[in-house]
Amino acid sequence: MSERTKTTEEKAVHKITAAECAALQKHLARHKAKAKPSVRFKVSKNGSIPQIEFDHPDKLVGGALLMDALATADEDFLNGIVDQIASASAHGQDIERGLNFMLSVIKGIEPRDQLEAMLAAQMAAVHVATMTFARDLAPVNISAFNKLTRTFAMQMEALKRYRSGAEQKVTLQHVSVAEGGQAIVGNVTQAPRENGQDKAAQGKAAQEKAAQEKAAQEKAVTPPPTRPDTNVVLMPSMGESKEHDPLAVRRKSNK
Repeated sequence: MSERTKTTEEKAVHKITAAECAALQKHLARHKAKAKPSVRFKVSKNGSIPQIEFDHPDKLVGGALLMDALATADEDFLNGIVDQIASASAHGQDIERGLNFMLSVIKGIEPRDQLEAMLAAQMAAVHVATMTFARDLAPVNISAFNKLTRTFAMQMEALKRYRSGAEQKVTLQHVSVAEGGQAIVGNVTQAPRENGQDKAAQGKAAQEKAAQEKAAQEKAVTPPPTRPDTNVVLMPSMGESKEHDPLAVRRKSNK
């Protein structure tokens, strides 16, 4: 073996570095987590008309996998959205390649219903249009290019709000309270506003309830009136005058 051949073999051997080994492990873990049955499109031409088919040995299974990827069970929805993404991906490149790329974008978003599937298809179309515009017309019309990029960001925000149920969360990183001030830390729930009629009716009901409670308390505290005892005979005191004694008056009249 010549010296030149030995040198070529030595150059062909590559030692995997620690960073490359870590990247391979992450890739394998990601592939394992995402590993599930998938489907692709196969485009054939019947004359000048492209024919789109499932790239799967079993067409029935391929259709079921595609429906699962698009989160639908409606064949009309499936046929319509496949035609739309095929039309959107047919500009400037091979139809099959562009169609499978857009399908991959949609599957990566993992839609949970038909609405999310439509939004994912729009995001894929806007991305393709943005990259095509960046290659061809961005230096000429930078304003239109910026609108496309902002549209994609707005679509991402719309998908996030839809998935979170339009729930808004505000996080305070720093709160400054001056001397003598007060602050509340925690969940604060504000009661709904009331109109004037409801507020007046509630006030009147509260007053009536308070009056009833007060009357009940007074009735419980006040003792019942006592009836006089008829068996008791009042006797005159020792210090009283005989003029006030009815017996003395009667003796005087007899005399």
